[in-house]
Amino acid sequence: MLSSSDRIRTTHVGSLPRPDALREANAARREGSLSEEDFQTVLSRSVDEIVGKQVELGIDTVNDGEYGHAMAGSVDYGAWWHYSFARTGGLDVVDGVTFEEILRSPGNGRYNSFAVRRDWNRFSDFYAELELGNDPSSEFPIATGPLTYEGGDAVAADIRNLRDAVEHRGASEAFVAALSPGSASRIGNRHYKTDEEFIYAWADVLHEEYKAITDAGLIVQLDDPSIAEAWDQLNPEPTVEEYLRFNDLAIEAANYALRGIPEEQVRFHLCWGSWHGPHTTDIEIRHLIDSLFTINAGAYSFEAANARHAHEWKAWEDVDLPEGKLILPGVVSHSTNVVEHPELVAQRIEQYASVVGRENVVASTDCGLGGRIHPQIAEAKLASLAEGARIASQRLF
Repeated sequence: MLSSSDRIRTTHVGSLPRPDALREANAARREGSLSEEDFQTVLSRSVDEIVGKQVELGIDTVNDGEYGHAMAGSVDYGAWWHYSFARTGGLDVVDGVTFEEILRSPGNGRYNSFAVRRDWNRFSDFYAELELGNDPSSEFPIATGPLTYEGGDAVAADIRNLRDAVEHRGASEAFVAALSPGSASRIGNRHYKTDEEFIYAWADVLHEEYKAITDAGLIVQLDDPSIAEAWDQLNPEPTVEEYLRFNDLAIEAANYALRGIPEEQVRFHLCWGSWHGPHTTDIEIRHLIDSLFTINAGAYSFEAANARHAHEWKAWEDVDLPEGKLILPGVVSHSTNVVEHPELVAQRIEQYASVVGRENVVASTDCGLGGRIHPQIAEAKLASLAEGARIASQRLF
């Protein structure tokens, strides 16, 4: 991965707003009124355009906007995860599945559903009215048989479209986002005997996707909010030490899924969930940093701009960043429609540069912007990100 050796480089987390033409093509494809060939034409054109827009705005390390991961609508918090269902055999949507059987965190021998989240229960009236864009209980599958990877054609299209667009638009570096075993295994399981068997089955499946991406010369980004947000799903609230032990299984499975893949081709994304809620029960990042460094990645992406975590840059003051590792702190947020001033962006970049070294900081977004904020606002935030990096570079280099 390219470091900020002579200026502050920029990137983002992955998901970008889908154009109407692509969302309409996805819907028509599902309904059978659009051929696969015609859909792929729309998809490749859309990827080329979004890569061109990123380059135009000043984003250095680009991606395909996750356009190969279909969104259910203009508001969709789950496309980063849902895409894996169509690429994995052994999953079925089963009638009568309860909310408690899906959206769980495996690892401690008990179900820990989203329904028991401490933040969700503390602000129950608010969450009852929150529009998440879909009904999870009606669309999440469960494992009913052995998991197999069936996404070869889909990931090949992701790779082909991104590589073609990078060459056409002149981007210097590119990544593809993919689900982590820890987050993938939060669906229901009626086949595997233990949580460990289930998460390692996911690791075998996802290894094939990671390998395809990196063998093509691209960077893979593992999306794994479970490492942070599962804290809020454990009732009663565990001690920090208990929670870190709880995370060991997900981290071990991630490293197993990354076997044979060079660390310099791996980014790891950590967040506390994309929904626009209070997040009062988020665990502090200072408790997670040491665990992050045990994940075999060359760069670590995390939320650092939203109102609940913007103060946490100071947690890195006493951290010895391992040699050759990069951090990708979010300096603009997906959780507000307010567009950050470039001067604020620059200040946030300088804060991180002051504690880990300027060459080790690549400025990013908190999380994906697609499905969370309006496309015009997303574009303005990326522009502010790039301008803030330019201002910071003038001061730091």
